[in-house]
Amino acid sequence: MPFQNAPAPLAQALAARGFEAPTSVQAAILADDAKGRDLLVSARTGSGKTVAFGLSLADTLLNGAERCGPAGAPMALVIAPTRELALQVRSELEWLYAKTGARIVSCVGGMEPRTEARHLSAGCHIVVGTPGRLCDHLKRGNLDLSHLKAAVLDEADEMLDLGFRDELETLLDATPKDRRTLLFSATIAREIAGLAKRYQHDALRVDTVGTNTAHTDITYRGILVDQGDMARAVVNVLRLVDSPSAIVFCHTREAVRQLQHILTERGFASVAISGDLGQNERTRAIESLRHGQARVCVATDVAARGIDIPDLGLVIHASLPSNPATLLHRSGRTGRAGKKGTCVLLVPPARRRLAERLLQAAKVTAEWSGAPTPQAIAEADAERLLGAHFLSLPPSENENIQALTARLVAEHTPEQLATALVGLWRKSLPEPAQLRVITPDATRTRGPRDENAPPREPRERAPDMNGSWFRLSVGRADRADPKWLVPVLCRLGGIKKQDIGAIRIVNDHTLVEIAQDKAERFAACAAAADADEMTVEPAEAPRKGPPGAGGGGRPPFGERRGPPKGRANFDRKGPPAGKSGPSSRKRK
Repeated sequence: MPFQNAPAPLAQALAARGFEAPTSVQAAILADDAKGRDLLVSARTGSGKTVAFGLSLADTLLNGAERCGPAGAPMALVIAPTRELALQVRSELEWLYAKTGARIVSCVGGMEPRTEARHLSAGCHIVVGTPGRLCDHLKRGNLDLSHLKAAVLDEADEMLDLGFRDELETLLDATPKDRRTLLFSATIAREIAGLAKRYQHDALRVDTVGTNTAHTDITYRGILVDQGDMARAVVNVLRLVDSPSAIVFCHTREAVRQLQHILTERGFASVAISGDLGQNERTRAIESLRHGQARVCVATDVAARGIDIPDLGLVIHASLPSNPATLLHRSGRTGRAGKKGTCVLLVPPARRRLAERLLQAAKVTAEWSGAPTPQAIAEADAERLLGAHFLSLPPSENENIQALTARLVAEHTPEQLATALVGLWRKSLPEPAQLRVITPDATRTRGPRDENAPPREPRERAPDMNGSWFRLSVGRADRADPKWLVPVLCRLGGIKKQDIGAIRIVNDHTLVEIAQDKAERFAACAAAADADEMTVEPAEAPRKGPPGAGGGGRPPFGERRGPPKGRANFDRKGPPAGKSGPSSRKRK
């Protein structure tokens, strides 16, 4: 019998959920030598940690019975770093303890504190919450920890990284000294070891994977793509990889908003999760993914921990993670509970070496390739259609459907019916994007050029190109200057210097003219770039007038200006944020 050491009500709940055998961390916690002891556990994300500590708490909460006693002061406390993870833990514990009558209360930021206080005063068995909100209830006298028998610190390394050490110590100091302490962390760094030494007694060390070990159920792929083609590459990866649901990670909230808008316009049912959204909006977004109402979630790293979506088979890094731990936690949203997953890193050629070092530090091996082409996507679509389950369904017993089927077969040839089926199938799918494919072994970012071809003449920019205008969110107050704006616009929008026409700088924004034939590409590239501190939007042409009229116009090229002071410069090759570029050097 699977989970034979688990109490009967919990074993029944696990069987009803389809759990056939415990994972390595669950088996270690159910072992006889782990019962009743403090535990110091390192296990990979997605390995079933929540069920593991839920099982470990069972003897403490049930004390040999099959149902919990009357609810009063909490007997168990679970502390998690984020709202999403805390709510996910509460949801997992609710179905696991459903047959025991356990009452579980959550206390997280973004929710109504008075409602939480009423639930606490009504009595409960388990409290799940974030450090800040739990401390707030403790100080206000709403949370009584004097009868606590067990405390769980989930993702302890993340809580320390987020600066919650004081809150953790406040909560643990308010609990009885003889309580059990279960500490879960991806890695056991020095700070974690210090926390364990202070608050644990004779803890059993459980290490099921080793430090920074990646999932064996995740296939990693690195795709080389121009920065300007990033959004189109996301579209094609989503079209190529057949996954019921997917998450696309971006660094910034603005990039999330723009990419989610692009995907929605392309026909993908998508939602967004970022720091701009309230807790209710985030919860609705996650639920829409779980219920199949949305297929794609575009998110910042706020979604890298604690979000468990069934059948999430694809993770796309549209922005490179900042460190190996973030890479593993982002990627850990897929390949969970024994299921297979795919992780794709979209990498500009100039950042390939950085991506390779990141993968190496995370002990991950990736297969490199160019972006999926429309032809490859069409071939994958054909295979999916030929293997579609509806082609193997038995004839319908509905008389109306049978009659309609007979008419279609009688009035049309098999070729006509098959052509109609293919047409309807393709019509339901988002159109692939056209983009430049960069092969992994390419030594140049541009395609090969005929050695005997005459040198290309540079195309001069027309004084009045009658192009499309765009509005930048930086202006004279931010020290905007064409000397650093032009190269930024070229890299941001995938254009050349001669594609840029007039530049008119006013106090709070800048208007830029882009050649008409490049305007659509510029808009798409700019929308997909990680430019949280500077936005690019279509604008109307300015009124005719001399340069500088109305406070606009280009500043003299000799004027000392640089990137916006106090802003993060998204152009990594340009001058640092808050400092002027080469144009600011004094002439001798």
